[in-house]
Amino acid sequence: MTSPAPAPAAPDAPAPAAPAPGAAPDGAAPGGAAPGGAAPVPPGRLARHWLDGREVPAAGSRALPAVDPATGAPGGDVVAAADAEVDAAIAGADAARAPWRRTAPAERAGALRAAAAAVRADADALGDLLCAATGRLLGQARDSARVAADLLEEAAVTGVLDAGRALGGAAGALDLVRREPRGLVAVITPWNDPFPAAAGLLAAALVTGNTVVHKPSERSALPGYEMARRVAAALPPGVLQVLSGDGAVGERIVADPRVHVVAQVGSTATGRRIAAVAGARGARALVENGGKDPVLVDAGVDPAWAARQLAAGAFTNTGQLCTSVERVYLHADVADAVLAELVAIARGTVLGHPADPASELGPVVDERQLAVVEQHVDAAVAAGARVLAGGARPDRPGTWYPPTVLVGCTEDMAVMAEETFGPVAAVTVVPDFATGLRLAGSGAYGLAATVLTPSTAHALQAVEELEVGTVKVNAVWGGAPGGSADPRRASGSGRGYGPDLIGELTALKAVHLEPAPPA
Repeated sequence: MTSPAPAPAAPDAPAPAAPAPGAAPDGAAPGGAAPGGAAPVPPGRLARHWLDGREVPAAGSRALPAVDPATGAPGGDVVAAADAEVDAAIAGADAARAPWRRTAPAERAGALRAAAAAVRADADALGDLLCAATGRLLGQARDSARVAADLLEEAAVTGVLDAGRALGGAAGALDLVRREPRGLVAVITPWNDPFPAAAGLLAAALVTGNTVVHKPSERSALPGYEMARRVAAALPPGVLQVLSGDGAVGERIVADPRVHVVAQVGSTATGRRIAAVAGARGARALVENGGKDPVLVDAGVDPAWAARQLAAGAFTNTGQLCTSVERVYLHADVADAVLAELVAIARGTVLGHPADPASELGPVVDERQLAVVEQHVDAAVAAGARVLAGGARPDRPGTWYPPTVLVGCTEDMAVMAEETFGPVAAVTVVPDFATGLRLAGSGAYGLAATVLTPSTAHALQAVEELEVGTVKVNAVWGGAPGGSADPRRASGSGRGYGPDLIGELTALKAVHLEPAPPA
């Protein structure tokens, strides 16, 4: 998870108006017209890597197919890096370690500022690519590129502030603690929010003097590559290497003994595999993984406001964010009123091409993810849950699923226990706050949780008792820059954003110095 960013627009409000996308970077040709007159950029073929300061054609022969989620039409495929390219990328980053480590921190920060400027200048074009590749609403996709630029700039400031500290030692001696780069960092990032996830990790690793081999997700390969390429172009050759590919490419990177740290954002299964492979050879693994984030709605809240909060949490980016709302616990006193408002929002949400400014909900990223959503909803209904809105795939090309509200869900259902990662609000009505708090704090995951309550006492109780990385009170989105959190249980380990990320990517060295006696 990246440093807290401005809240995305709620899906029951009109999407931000945006001009039609312009030309795509690096030859990805504009596509046909979308509903509403926008001209989306189709996913382009990615057959190149960034190695040693330049773009090189992919030498591999293994192509990973892609499909436009909005239309179901074939998208551009991704050529996975061959073993020799992985080796070359790591060798180049390893060779660049010593000179980059010796580069003055202010100079490293200046390179990040230049990278941020390049990303910001092309934010609309990058957002167009993300919209086409994953179905994210165009306005949100473009905004996420600007958030990435913000994170690069933030690290350029905060990443050079803590170089260590002086200690109070004996008279005549100097004692201090130095903060040093760990070496070569592998950064593996997800498809659902690729720009901020990558920017936060890349910036923290680079500003502290590490070199990086970066593999964006193959499910958003072109936008991920294009953003990282702009960062790499602002750096000396070899400092940031960018490879395309799938899990097999990622595993080869993780297993290489020249890689000192692996920083990953993505699924729990992938994170556990990375931790096992890296740990077997003594490398550090920093992993932020899945969530099953709950919202507890207390008695006494305004039902319309609470429903808007739930809709924003469950339906933004089609429910495909690590901190999306996936479980809802409604106090019985307000359940009927909140559900009526939430169902009205869900039924009124406009599904449409993600490049159309009138659209409020885009498609699910691909058939694989859509199958998970359908399985969870269908199994819940078979076990006794009731569908109040949505609940069935519409008859249209592409990977679409409507905003769905389920009630009568129980803890043994997959929709309440496993990551759904779709636009589904799974609801359990609880008799009192204590029961809701106990259920909200249960389960395998511990990324974040939200409590909507007019009671200060209940808010403080939730902050104290919920064993999660982040607790939010009366807002499903929000947070100030500079925060850090530890995900709990299956949600990962390590602090993957904020100032404490600097500590994860650096090593401390104690120094004791005394003058030599006269000869």
